[in-house]
Amino acid sequence: MQSAKKLKTIAILCPYPLGIAPGQRFRFEMYLDSLIQQEINYSIYPFLDTETNTLLYSSGKTVKKTIGVLKGFMRRMVSFNSIRKKDYIYIYREATPIGPPIFEWLLAKIFRKKIIYDFDDAIFLPFKSSTNSITNKLKWTSKVGQICRWSYKVTVGNKFLAQFALNNNSNTIIIPTVVDTKDVHNKIKKHQSEELVIGWTGSHSTNFLLKNIEPTLSKLRITHQFKFIAISNADPELNLEDYQFIPWNKNTEIDDLINLDIGLMPLTKDAWNEGKCSFKAIQYLSLGIPAVISPIGMNTEVVMHGQNGYLAETDEDWLKFLTLLLENKALRNQYGANGRNHIVSNYSKEATTQKFIALFNEV
Repeated sequence: MQSAKKLKTIAILCPYPLGIAPGQRFRFEMYLDSLIQQEINYSIYPFLDTETNTLLYSSGKTVKKTIGVLKGFMRRMVSFNSIRKKDYIYIYREATPIGPPIFEWLLAKIFRKKIIYDFDDAIFLPFKSSTNSITNKLKWTSKVGQICRWSYKVTVGNKFLAQFALNNNSNTIIIPTVVDTKDVHNKIKKHQSEELVIGWTGSHSTNFLLKNIEPTLSKLRITHQFKFIAISNADPELNLEDYQFIPWNKNTEIDDLINLDIGLMPLTKDAWNEGKCSFKAIQYLSLGIPAVISPIGMNTEVVMHGQNGYLAETDEDWLKFLTLLLENKALRNQYGANGRNHIVSNYSKEATTQKFIALFNEV
């Protein structure tokens, strides 16, 4: 009698509860249904609970944050016996947000587990959070290279991150951060409205980047009528005429974005932003919204200058390219269509699912 096929099992270790953090949602959560279809069983082990996650990026409340983080460590210890029994250990960013890689070392060196290590930011570099100064000192960024070396495979979001990973692990695979163009990012902007909207989406940690182009937007407002929308979990508080802040909400995210006629992604030129996965631009283009963005890192791969948007380096560039798009409806429609096609072909769930599933196959 033929024995039943043994199903593969995966433990997914991640920082945040499900359905909340964009990185998790678009790095691995969107593939969970595909794992089920491939008869791969998974169990998910978030470090933070929902309450602590809500507190973590607000100012103050140090005692409650500390208690929440200690609970996270306790959960890791309690679930460790279950985690180590899985065939594969998929770790998004790190097993614990602070401190040395103790859990990763135990899994790799003591229990000889196959770790698949994934990150989508330059987390090997120091990054200071304005709301968690104590945490900044405990980040232990050197552990990223160590975890890479101990891992069976490493997956990253772009070439810049791959350069770092390859110095520590030759089995490094680039899987971009993508969107589900079939079931989620499936609306297409119709550039028909006479009331034009320029906009941006991001989080409290990147709000400051809008300040760099605020003078240009003010100058543009003298000659052109448009509304400016910022979608974030904290108000960037821009001093612009006809400005609207929309609190980010997962349930209305697509409907809020589809209001934009032009999407922006300004960045500063530094190593941290070189590691960005150009996700804002991917979201804009997936909905048929042309993008004007800084020519830094992966941005130059996602936006093809003069085809689905523009790469703006100087203040003059931002003013020139925004003017072109504001004044030409046909151009917005053409760039939007080109952008949508580019994302479906290269940065969609459909384009990358098999690559993700293959992570759990033997080399």
